[in-house]
Amino acid sequence: MSETTRLTILQLNDIHAYIDLHKEMFLEDSGIAHYRNVGGYARIATLIQAARAQNPDGVLVLDNGDTFHGTYPAVASKGEALVPILNALLIDGMTAHWDFAYGPSQFQTLSERLHYPVLANNCYAKESNQRVFPSHTVIERAGLKIGIIGIACHIIDKTMPPHFSTGIRFTMGKDELPAQIAALRNEEQVDLVVVLSHLGFPLEAEMAAEIDGIDVLLSAHTHNRLYHPVSINDTILIQSGCHGSFMGQLELEIEDGKIRDYRHTLIEVAQSIPPDREVAALVEQALLPHQEMLQAIVGQTETALHRYAQLETTMDNLLLESILEVAETELAFSNGWRYGAPIPPGPITLNDLWNIIPTNPPVSTVEITGRELMEMLEENLEKTFARNPYGQMGGYVKRCLGMRMFIKIENPAGTRIQNLFVNDQPVTLDRTYRAAFVTMQGVPEKYGTNRKNLTCSAIDAMRQFIERRGVITVSLRGTVQVV
Repeated sequence: MSETTRLTILQLNDIHAYIDLHKEMFLEDSGIAHYRNVGGYARIATLIQAARAQNPDGVLVLDNGDTFHGTYPAVASKGEALVPILNALLIDGMTAHWDFAYGPSQFQTLSERLHYPVLANNCYAKESNQRVFPSHTVIERAGLKIGIIGIACHIIDKTMPPHFSTGIRFTMGKDELPAQIAALRNEEQVDLVVVLSHLGFPLEAEMAAEIDGIDVLLSAHTHNRLYHPVSINDTILIQSGCHGSFMGQLELEIEDGKIRDYRHTLIEVAQSIPPDREVAALVEQALLPHQEMLQAIVGQTETALHRYAQLETTMDNLLLESILEVAETELAFSNGWRYGAPIPPGPITLNDLWNIIPTNPPVSTVEITGRELMEMLEENLEKTFARNPYGQMGGYVKRCLGMRMFIKIENPAGTRIQNLFVNDQPVTLDRTYRAAFVTMQGVPEKYGTNRKNLTCSAIDAMRQFIERRGVITVSLRGTVQVV
């Protein structure tokens, strides 16, 4: 009779350098949001240790990336502050996305200091066409050989600032997979194939349907809280929220190289979990140089500020109202970022502002025609809602104020906008409008003229906006509506 082996896979994804407790938003059955403190690597460490105590030599810990960027301590140290904390967790491997934000050279330096490999089957040096990182690793755990293939986010050299990808290029990673899976099965004789991906759930679901032989696909990028795993083409997919608010735990029962049964838990990293002392000390050490500055209160909000909606959010409207005021334009735009922990009604700290926009770009202005506005917005809608998941290359819908757009999501590319109004007037294609931007790359190169960077940064604009008022209320304007 064959013996059944138990393997525990723990997933961390899209933590965005939230190394300590932070507020998180939860929805009740009624749809009402409430907020509580969660997260932090010290509590994650406790959960990992508990899993290892329950299944000695049978735990695999994997990180899907978006790890080294997203909060001030990470940005100020170019990711260096996180290295001792991450090494203390005894992680088995990671892949990447925003981790390239400090440039490939700095990320290479960070990766060399980690006690585990960065995996990316789709990241190539432009000159040599050789992989920058290993495509896979084989780990023995609980008497099993487990092949782990990493896929970094493929949009790094396509939609992110150019310095993210200096000297390197990215493929989708899916075309490389079949041969790699076959080699792991036939040459390495692995019992299990795990794909560690940062492509985003729609793309990963499509990939799982197309490609045979993936046992487990750890998903990331889209910040999905999957309370139940998804099974596609005999592949188990999980994703575990964002900001380190959750950890995914997948328990596999394996017999003769086949998964006979599995159980999944999306674990809330609750404040009540006792923090691991060693990791808590490392977190405190990373935060200490910035603590006084970041805890400074800049004002109060009567409105909960969050970014957990596809079309429009209060957090982004605060940012946009701030840049409208400082730039004195009729339109304002920002990226549809997913990261940024929510801010419940109450004090707003400087730390909160850095969490909203850790890149802190300058406020830019541009003169843009109505025709260019239509083209820019249609392009963004296609990258967000492309019928073919492989065409989806962004976060949420581009954030905007000063306009109102009515869209049909299901329409083909270039035909989604049904009506577009600027300041309550139908857009005039040949008219020129003044717009302010805060984006990762400044004002889009192919749209508009007379581009200017102001001396005011995004965080300065928000701070000035809040301090002038003392107490703010931010409303939703119905800027983007589905019809």
